[in-house]
Amino acid sequence: MNKLIVSLLLTVGISGFAHAAGDAAAGQAKAAVCGACHGPDGNSMAPNFPKLAGQGERYLTKQLKEIKDGKRVVLEMTGLLTNLNDQDLADLAAYFASQKGSVGAADPKLVARGEALFRGGNLDKGLPACTGCHSPNGSGNAAAGFPHLGGQHAQYIAKQLTDFRKEEGGRANDGDAMTMRTIARKLSDEDIAAVSSYIQGLH
Repeated sequence: MNKLIVSLLLTVGISGFAHAAGDAAAGQAKAAVCGACHGPDGNSMAPNFPKLAGQGERYLTKQLKEIKDGKRVVLEMTGLLTNLNDQDLADLAAYFASQKGSVGAADPKLVARGEALFRGGNLDKGLPACTGCHSPNGSGNAAAGFPHLGGQHAQYIAKQLTDFRKEEGGRANDGDAMTMRTIARKLSDEDIAAVSSYIQGLH
């Protein structure tokens, strides 16, 4: 009996995992509408729309689910995910995660300040270095769900940091620890501009 129960649990667990895992090929077939803003391969040409190519699959799946559920408000995405189920979202995440992200360029005038913040934080303000979660080259930590930042549009990064910084009506889907909200509220406009530009050229 015990062997039967274990066998059933393993079967359910494996099949459940397989169903939840994203299929990149299936995701490509479902991604046509995404391409209008994010580019066919996830490399958006418009600086206000994020590049999705090479982004961590776990992070993408979480964001898509939270946008669909209303936990993260993105006006441009309103209604686009309504008819997609969890498998559809996982497939889209797998497809974009499998693509190679393009690299941008930083404003030379902002590199020194941006690099200092990204790599060293600011002890006086109690700011940790971005590298702790997002890695020295901005590749993030896919397994932990920390996003890939390197090469992302500076305009998009700046907007996200500004939204995290808002006390009310901003972005708040960084969990109970409020990690990004806490960090963003210690950044000045000049800090945000510099670190966003630096990230755009990071690879």
